[in-house]
This record gives sequence, structure tokens and C-alpha cells, in this order.
Amino acid sequence: MGAVASALLGGGEEAAAANESESRVMKFSSSARWQLHFNEIKQSSKLLVVDFSASWCGPCRMIEPAFIDMAAKFTDVEFVKLDVDELPDVAKEFNVTGMPTFVLVKNGKEIERIVGANKNELEKKVVKHRA
Repeated sequence: MGAVASALLGGGEEAAAANESESRVMKFSSSARWQLHFNEIKQSSKLLVVDFSASWCGPCRMIEPAFIDMAAKFTDVEFVKLDVDELPDVAKEFNVTGMPTFVLVKNGKEIERIVGANKNELEKKVVKHRA
């Protein structure tokens, strides 16, 4: 999608992610922008890891540095963070009931789900599915 679509749909989330200590984690605060991105990545076999979290969630804040580190380590994987309070419709679509919830998606299909701040389990699943 071009700059016109980003401007119309409230883009800039990618730029916001890049400014936070050069993190590779993308953040979306617009359901329309997220849907555009998700539709694009569905066409690819690239692994997508979605972190459903909330600003008030202690375990979410605790695992965030590890999530950012994984994004830096596994550059062939796409990492996205979505706030369930900002995008409740997306959280509902993915049946998120607890935070943090990490959903691993490939070819538009959920292939794994981890509920809770289990860094080792998350990294193990990323390694398993990234190829």
C-alpha cells in the first residue's frame, strides 16, 4: 500500500515502532490499517507473530523487552504488537481472552498460540515455525 492509503487510514504506526529504540516490532492503532497489513502478509509464507497485550497488563510489560529482542534476532519473522483496548474488534476476531496472548500466523492461518508471558515457549515456537 502506498503513502496515500497510509495517509487516508491513519498510517504511521510503522514509523512509531521504528522510533522506539529502532525496534522491528510494528504497532497498529487502526483496525483498517491492521487489516490492510494482515491481508498483505496472508499472501506470504512469512511467519507473523502477533502480541495481543494491554498497557495496564504487568506480564505484558514484563515480556516486552524479550519480544523486541526476538524481533531483532529473527529478522525473517514479522513481529506485531496490538493493544486489545485500542483494537478490541481484532482481539475478538482472534478469540483473545487473556494477556499477553501470542498468535503465530503463517499463510493467513493461526498455527500456534501461547497465552501468558512465557518467553522460552514463545522463542521455541518462533524457531520451530520460521522456516
